[in-house]
Amino acid sequence: MILLRTLAAALLATAAVQASAGESSAPSALVPASFDVPTLVEAKGFKLVPLGPALVKIDYDAYMSSIEHLQASFTRSKDWPHPGITAADAMKDMESEQARFARRASFAYAVLTPDGTRERGCVYVYPSTVKGYDAVVRMWVTKAEHDAGFESDLLAWTKDWIARDWPFRSVAYPGYDIAWPQWDAMVAAKAR
Repeated sequence: MILLRTLAAALLATAAVQASAGESSAPSALVPASFDVPTLVEAKGFKLVPLGPALVKIDYDAYMSSIEHLQASFTRSKDWPHPGITAADAMKDMESEQARFARRASFAYAVLTPDGTRERGCVYVYPSTVKGYDAVVRMWVTKAEHDAGFESDLLAWTKDWIARDWPFRSVAYPGYDIAWPQWDAMVAAKAR
């Protein structure tokens, strides 16, 4: 939980995030048709809702407040976020996230304050192309939330939520349980 990019950068950044996360671009569903995908999850101090056009402004405000932090910790790239993102770019990204959610191909959630007025970060559930993993979970929090210690709380909560409520046997958490260089090597080996 979100992304604003120029049209060309949006496509490249999405592909880069998918590739680094081991996400498949295949249109098949990540979860069985019988699985009831969560659309509102409330926890102490935050709630998760699917990313979509209704959240474009608060999502934009969140990631634009943390450009350098997110480039270093989430995308590990200067492609996203960047200062040149427009409102049209932001909306296109929200529509893309919503479409992938509707296809059950991947699931992007905004992590909002309980009143829904501010985004604290995002959680993404992607398919994995790396052998041994059913899914990849990526997440980010704003710089302010990171500095306040929320990232570790959100990670612990997310791991519990995924293990308890999602139909996966094995989930990768790159950047957390698996160091980025190791994950990148696993993704690269799969691509060969």
